[in-house]
Order: sequence, then structure tokens, then C-alpha cells
Amino acid sequence: MAASRLQINSEVRRGMLKGRGTAVNPPNRFERARVDAFDDGWDLPEDSAPKPQTMLIRDATRSIISRNDSPDIAFEQSVNPYRGCEHGCIYCFARPSHAYLGFSAGLDFETKIVFKPEAPRLLEKELSRASYKPSVIVLGSNTDPYQPVERTLALTRAVLEVLERFRNPVSIITKSAGVLRDADILSRMAARNLAKVYISVTTLDPALARAMEPRAASPARRLAAITELSALGIPAGVMASPMIPGVNDAELESILEAAAKAGAHSAHTTLVRLPHELAPLFTDWLEKHLPERASHVLSLIRQSRAGRLNDPSFHSRFTGSGPYAEMLHQRFARAAKQFGLEGGDTALDCSQFNVPRPTTAAGQLNLF
Repeated sequence: MAASRLQINSEVRRGMLKGRGTAVNPPNRFERARVDAFDDGWDLPEDSAPKPQTMLIRDATRSIISRNDSPDIAFEQSVNPYRGCEHGCIYCFARPSHAYLGFSAGLDFETKIVFKPEAPRLLEKELSRASYKPSVIVLGSNTDPYQPVERTLALTRAVLEVLERFRNPVSIITKSAGVLRDADILSRMAARNLAKVYISVTTLDPALARAMEPRAASPARRLAAITELSALGIPAGVMASPMIPGVNDAELESILEAAAKAGAHSAHTTLVRLPHELAPLFTDWLEKHLPERASHVLSLIRQSRAGRLNDPSFHSRFTGSGPYAEMLHQRFARAAKQFGLEGGDTALDCSQFNVPRPTTAAGQLNLF
């Protein structure tokens, strides 16, 4: 099923930043004071304004495993080496979480990246506890573990090294081909049924991807990553998420078909979520990039969210409700079956978990 490409508005420059998902920094919902920008009449050229640079901020957290008991999430544990994400995806449901750090969900989210340098040591400590119950650990449940800063900090790789030593299964969600850097670890773990990777593909249209996900890998590179992972024996699935009514949902079947041809073993999808500050951020993006259809897109989202732009309720927050959401669900089920992507999501093996015996500085086993 071929999907027609959207005409992205490339003429509007004011209020946009090249290479960033948004130029807007909405107020933090937890702050009492707020600052609003205003036009002072000078009308300076846009190029004269300084471009925001990515800032790295150390996180002094004392724990690393986040635990989840939500009834509609399939995993219990996750690790996020980074908070904030330089990919700048405008639809990212994690944007409002930056408010807990005192930052904005807008430009701050993609320029103020909080990293956890102690993540590997903390993970080893938590896995070594007698009370730890082995379970799949998900990397990328909130922000991408292979965003650009990972190239230099390599925290995700260090976390994987710990998980491999403990033989704790891992599931990775990313929209970066950077995951291939760690193919050596992942292939060894996959051989023991301890690892799988999901590549997020939201569109096959490079122009739309560049507008929605300005610093993420191109759609073609993501599909190539699925092919390379599969060739190495690493199970690779596709996350056709989020589906945004009137923006990329027409591509659902095309994405699944392309992923299947690339070697994907399974597929998942979710409906776009717009919690808290994300709703006005996404609305602003629509009005700048797709002004002729912005109202229609928002109307379709409301039709799928009980009349609102966001529904936080368990069991419906990922799928939506109503006729439009049900039609999307049926389309996904039919396409997944057609392209052989249903039933391929096998469980990882938690029974191999083992706490490594401590070694001395010289690498020898302790006598006692």
C-alpha cells in the first residue's frame, strides 16, 4: 500500500530552529513564575540569533533501575542512561518528564541532556543484591539510549557489558543505527536468547522524518539497521510508533512491509500521546509545518482520545478509543499478519541470570 507524501512547509522560517524539533520552551508546569518571549520591534535577522548548543549535565542519581507496575506495559524494569534526548522528536511523550528536573519540555528537552555516569556501577550493585529478581531490562523506554551523545560517553555500551556479565536479558528500543556499534555484545547475548532490538520507524518519507525527528537516523538507515541486526542473528523488530492521525498513519502498511523485507521478526504500534506540555508543543509544530491540515489532525486525535488531546487512562492510552482508533488497530493486525510480523516476538530467557564471582584487581578469583 503506497502512502502519499505530505507537503512539509519549508517556507516558514520564523519560530523554527534548523536541526531542532522545536524552538519553543513552554513554562515548566511545576514552576510558579513564567517568562514569555515578546517581539520588541527590532526584527533582527534570524541568523543573527545564537543557535542553542547541547549542554551535558551530570546526574547524581543513587539508583538506576526504574520499576513499573502499570497493567498495560509488558516489562517491569528499565534503565535510562540519559534524560532528555537530542533527537528532538516533536511527538515524544517523554518531553514532559524534563519538568521534574526543573527544565522545559520544549527546547530544553533536546538541548539539556542529563547523563548518568555512574549507571554501570549502580546497575552492577543492584543486580548483585540478594533481593533482585531477574527480569528483562528495557533500554530506551523513555529516551533513546543511542542518541548522539552516546557516541562519546558510551554509557549504553557500559550498561550492556554489565548485563552480559550477569546474563540478564535486555530489550532495546531505538531509532538510531548507532545500536550496530554494540553488535558484538548483542550477538553474543542473542545467541543465548538474552537480547532483542526494536527499531522505531515512524515514516518512510525523509522530509517528514527530518521535520518530526530532526537528529535521528534517516528512515532508510533504520531499515538498513534491521537488516544488519538480523544478519548477525540479533532479533530485530519494528516499532511503527507513534501513529499520528492525518500525519503518518497512512504509511502504516508501507512501514510494516518495508520492515518485513528488511528482516524484522515482529511489529508493534501505538497511537500518539500528548501529555501535559506536549499538546501545545505539538500543536505549534503542526501550525508551522502542516498549517493546512493542523486543525484536521487535532480533530482526529480528539476523536481517538474521548474528545481530548490526551487520555492517560490505563488500557487506552497506547491504543486510543473510538472508530478511528479501532480502524487503525484493525489495519495494523491485518498488515502484521500479511507481512509475517505477528507471533515472532518470543520471550527472552531470565533463567540464565547469574551473579559473577568477584575478582581481584589482577583478575584472579578471590580465595574466600
